[in-house]
Amino acid sequence: MIGDTTETKQCQLKDPMDLFHSGQVVKICAPMVRYSKLAFRTLVRKYSSDLCYTPMIVAADFVRSAKARDSEFTTNKVGDRPLIVQFAAKEAQVLCDAASIVCPFADGIDLNCGCPQRWAMAEGYGACLINKPELVQDMVRHVRNQIDNPRFSVSIKIRIHEDLKRTVDLCQKAEAAGVSWITVHGRSVEERHQPVHYDAIKIIKQSMSIPVVANGDIKTLKDAENVHHLTGADGVMVARGLLANPAMFAGYEETPLKCIQDWVDIALEHGTPFTCFHHHLMYMMERITSKQEKKVFNVLSSTSAVLDYLNDHYGV
Repeated sequence: MIGDTTETKQCQLKDPMDLFHSGQVVKICAPMVRYSKLAFRTLVRKYSSDLCYTPMIVAADFVRSAKARDSEFTTNKVGDRPLIVQFAAKEAQVLCDAASIVCPFADGIDLNCGCPQRWAMAEGYGACLINKPELVQDMVRHVRNQIDNPRFSVSIKIRIHEDLKRTVDLCQKAEAAGVSWITVHGRSVEERHQPVHYDAIKIIKQSMSIPVVANGDIKTLKDAENVHHLTGADGVMVARGLLANPAMFAGYEETPLKCIQDWVDIALEHGTPFTCFHHHLMYMMERITSKQEKKVFNVLSSTSAVLDYLNDHYGV
């Protein structure tokens, strides 16, 4: 048989590691609480996002409760690939169990080692894991050993230490355990709005032989290109920049009206709850509406009121 069958091609396209070996910078939609759900992932994929993450899911709840599984993780058979499911976990077997559940529906899992929120740190999740390299290594190794599919990726997302040698050590331990790639948010746990340490991401990239993804303060396609050149990273991950402009990776400076129309169509088709539907539009229209318009739009309280407003003001 000559050439690939369509099925084989699709299979290849769904392997995230193929993206990292494509020679192009991989453009990634970050895990965002409440926001990076199926409808929004569907939208950003239309505008050149290569890889999408789910919002962070607490693995223990996910494994224990069918209700948590139904509410936290939604995907579909067509289009929502390649997909990475991000988990908060602190026990290797719990992470393995969660990974086993999503394995048939996703292309990999990501262990959150970067969330700086107090509740996560207090529970032993998120960014406190950067101080437990052996535990991270153990969790990665367990998932690697227990998931049969060799193409299923296991990645981690981290923040940096004040002492970068500790971060490099963490990354090298994770690499030795078989981690597929590492996403580095270039700030420490204490830093919120301070400048991102792209130099630190560059040092980490130079210390690794696996792909490294840069994260932090990327708001335009030009920013993404600059960060790639500054760090040598294999991919860029964007959160707020994509909320403000889901068409960012396609090169748009601000959200085009076509993208707003696409969001309306997708959100209605998916039965997106009103608050989520409205919040996304507030973010997307931030740069293209006046203060006065915002005052009116941001207090609308029903889908029909939002649709009427968009139609009257933008012909959407």
